[in-house]
Amino acid sequence: MSQVNQSQAKAVSWLLFVHRLPPKPDYLRVKVKRRLDRIGALAIKNSVYVLPDRSDTDEDFQWLALETQRDGGEVLVCRSEFIAGVSDEEIIARFKADRNEAYRSIRESAAADLRAAESGSNSSDSDWREGVQNTYARIQRQLDQVTRLDFFGADGRSSAEEEIRRFHELLQRKSLPSTQNAAGESGENASGEAHPSARTWVTRAGVFVDRMASAWLIRRFIDREATFKFVSVARYSGAPGEIRFDMMPAEHTHDGDMCTFEVLVGRFNLHDSGLDAIAEVVHDIDLKDDKYSRSEAPGIEAVLTGIANATADDDARLAAAFPLFDALYDRFRRSA
Repeated sequence: MSQVNQSQAKAVSWLLFVHRLPPKPDYLRVKVKRRLDRIGALAIKNSVYVLPDRSDTDEDFQWLALETQRDGGEVLVCRSEFIAGVSDEEIIARFKADRNEAYRSIRESAAADLRAAESGSNSSDSDWREGVQNTYARIQRQLDQVTRLDFFGADGRSSAEEEIRRFHELLQRKSLPSTQNAAGESGENASGEAHPSARTWVTRAGVFVDRMASAWLIRRFIDREATFKFVSVARYSGAPGEIRFDMMPAEHTHDGDMCTFEVLVGRFNLHDSGLDAIAEVVHDIDLKDDKYSRSEAPGIEAVLTGIANATADDDARLAAAFPLFDALYDRFRRSA
């Protein structure tokens, strides 16, 4: 098990997810466990899971709590410090051990896939080339998923990256084009719900992926005169003329396994190839369930994280994010 940096352990604070599920339906326990695994939570006791206290992990727990409660479960999400029974150092070491195991699995899988790809490297069959591309894209996505959940810098990452780098070198030697996911089919851009005009749209402060993208969608396609208001209260009732999005409660927010961006696209019938592709990317980043396996998601998440790290001002974050989504929309429309 990896040695834990003492200053790292002292600096961390924790979020706890404590839940109790009804005996029926049977699938609910599996569903919640799968989602907890997807967001990187660590079980410390039966039905008690922990994540480091960060804005993105807080949001992950909050949305999972809402979904679990809708299915009949009971959930507490709280901030905590550990006084007895387990130490911060032990929890960090367990996080690192879990991520190192994931890195080991990726490294071994990549090595086996590389051997198989090299054994067929003399083939000129287009099916072989497509298979190599798809395999590389798959293992790269797996690495990206683990890296996003590597909260404390597990040392197994470098060896996994090295194995995947060797795979990339094979692609370069054979001059294979990089893998890109196709955008969704274009659809009519007719109006669904009536479009509001010059309304105040309210969301939670500290905007990140889904709220950034949803605000861009609102300003560009739904309400071109929209103004935005950012609130920090846990439950905001709203004032006359305000529309809430991506918060609890809200007129437009997560619905089932759809993020807010997806909900807005559907309710206002905005489907086209560009918006549908962005919706898939935002979904994969926000819900972390790899539903669409968009290869662009890790890079876009990294850029949005950089924007969020650069400023705490929400208007400034939107001003920086909007050109990115403009460019993505243009790129996805052109590549359809």
